[in-house]
Amino acid sequence: MKHIVLGYDGSAFSMQALDWALDEAELRGLSLTVAHAWQWPYGEAPEEARSHLRKAAEHVLWHGADCARHTSSGLTVETDLHEGPAAERLVELSHEAALVVVGSRGLSALPRAVVGSVAGYVATHAHCPVIVVRGPGPLPAASQPGPVVVADRDPDAAVLDFAFEEAALRRVPLATSADVTAWAARHPGVPVQEAADFGTATLVVAGRRRAAPAGVAASLLQHAPCPVAVVGG
Repeated sequence: MKHIVLGYDGSAFSMQALDWALDEAELRGLSLTVAHAWQWPYGEAPEEARSHLRKAAEHVLWHGADCARHTSSGLTVETDLHEGPAAERLVELSHEAALVVVGSRGLSALPRAVVGSVAGYVATHAHCPVIVVRGPGPLPAASQPGPVVVADRDPDAAVLDFAFEEAALRRVPLATSADVTAWAARHPGVPVQEAADFGTATLVVAGRRRAAPAGVAASLLQHAPCPVAVVGG
């Protein structure tokens, strides 16, 4: 059975992502895998030094998993500790995942970065949908949640399937400028409205084929005021 994968490094951004990943797992009835990667950045090193770094990584992973277990209602939480690049490991894990959730940037990102290299790489290369959690404050809870917004003018079927599923799970409307008559018939419980301002959205959804540097998804990953889902092949 597929699961939700969370990329976690202990940063405030990954804590936001943890909140969102928990919500996804509980809404979908799936388990959560908290994943953390580490690597020695200075070339050759004595084993003792590497051991200290690994223990620090184990502590970060334990903290994320412990937070997940104590803030969920009986959710199955597993862990994945990897020595090597975080982005590559998350893409590898995406083969068996229903969804990968990451923060917009992590501890290693430069202060000026709007979206970190890990988030950008995973969103572009993963084998399943990826949600990059952006926006201020606690997520995803909101007193008046906005719609799920489809950003693409000509969305792929995978984008619409995912967007309708998220809207149904969260019991919010779907907003889009595309003709979604066929999808709306399959999801009669999801109200459909005209495209909304991204600033009001609970989630913005875009196709992965538009995640290239000049694409819609790439722009959203840099500037959207809310979480962004990147979907499709």
